[in-house]
Amino acid sequence: MSSSNNQINVPEAKAALNRLKMEAAAEVGVNLKEGYNGDLTSRQAGQIGGNMVKKMIESYESSVK
Repeated sequence: MSSSNNQINVPEAKAALNRLKMEAAAEVGVNLKEGYNGDLTSRQAGQIGGNMVKKMIESYESSVK
């Protein structure tokens, strides 16, 4: 059985992901606070995560062109 490792190894990446998360949340109208956000619904968390993935893909595609 393999274990998952979701730790961020590059310290600068953590700050960048947090900025991306806050930006994505603002775009979908979800009010995130610093720290714990366990009161979010699954729908809200999914919207934020989906928007983050969309932005990462767009960024990659623009850098490849």
